Parts: sequence; structure tokens; C-alpha cells
Amino acid sequence: MWHDFRAKHKGIAEFLVFLLLSNGITVLQMILMPMLKSFLDQTSLIDIGFQVGQIGHNFDGSPYYIFDYAAGSLGNGGGGGLAYFLSVQITLAIAQVINFFAQRNITFKSSGNMWKSAGWYLIAFILITLGAATLQGFYKAPVYDLFINTWELGKTGETLADFVTMIINATVSFWVYFPILKIIFKEKDNKNKI
Repeated sequence: MWHDFRAKHKGIAEFLVFLLLSNGITVLQMILMPMLKSFLDQTSLIDIGFQVGQIGHNFDGSPYYIFDYAAGSLGNGGGGGLAYFLSVQITLAIAQVINFFAQRNITFKSSGNMWKSAGWYLIAFILITLGAATLQGFYKAPVYDLFINTWELGKTGETLADFVTMIINATVSFWVYFPILKIIFKEKDNKNKI
């Protein structure tokens, strides 16, 4: 039944499989990132600020960074430092390697050149990561402040805020990646050439 549906509605079938795989990979990220963050928070990396790519100023006049991970724990008003940055980026890298092969082989059934696809995927990953990090500056601080301070949930609030920011990031990435991957993972033309 699925094969018939896929044959008749290829685009819809690809979107449904993409949605299913993307959600599965997001769940993996939601498990992996807090574990990695918990481990790295126990190191001195939390006390090393990572604020890179200033692109202007916030409304209060403070610098606006693409990657804004000030030194210190989130629960104490810091930005998580290099520990948080590495937790996010290592988790994203692992998820994107899995995503590349899953989407290429399962969703789009691509038979094109894998290395060329990987190169374009890497470029898309870098651009999307930079865009998502830039957007994160708008919602990260209010989300963490709400869960940690306003609702007074402390460490539990920090973990919940991690999940909320991951879901926002995953949602943005989902809607950007699908059309890009349709281009990157084209099926090779199997017609015999004369």
C-alpha cells in the first residue's frame, strides 16, 4: 500500500518520511544534548565565554553575537560558556551525519554522487546553523529566564528551556532543510543515453 501511495504521490510521501525521520532525529538530540551538556558543565569549559560574530547590538545596547554563550552557568545568569556551545554543536553534528544518510537513502532514495551531495549538505548545514544561531539570540534569553527565574524551576527549568530551544531550532531547520534536500538529493537520471 505504501509503495503504491509513494508511486502516485512521490512529493507527499517524501515529505511524510522526512517529517518522521526529522522528528526521530530531534528526539535523539533531546536525549543526547542534555547528557552532553551535563557532562561538560562539570568541566572548566563552562567558565570560558564563547561570544563570536557580533552583528550589531541588542535593544539595551549590549553586543549582539551570532554565537552568544557567556561564561558561567545558565542558572546563575551566565550563558553556559564553551560547554553549552560544544554541547549544542556536537549534538547537531552527530544528528546531521545521521540525518544526511537517512534522508539521502530513505526519504529521497538518491543515487546521485554522494560526495557532491555531502559537500552541498555541509554548506547548507553551516548556513542553516549560522541562521538558526542568529535567530536564537531573540528567543534564548527570554525562554531561559521564564523557566529558570519567572517560574522558579531552577535546574529543571534549565532542562525544560533546553528542550524548548531545541524544538524551536528543529522546527526552523525542518522547514528550511526540506526544499534544500530535494535539490541536493536528486535522483540520478537512469535513462540510457544514446
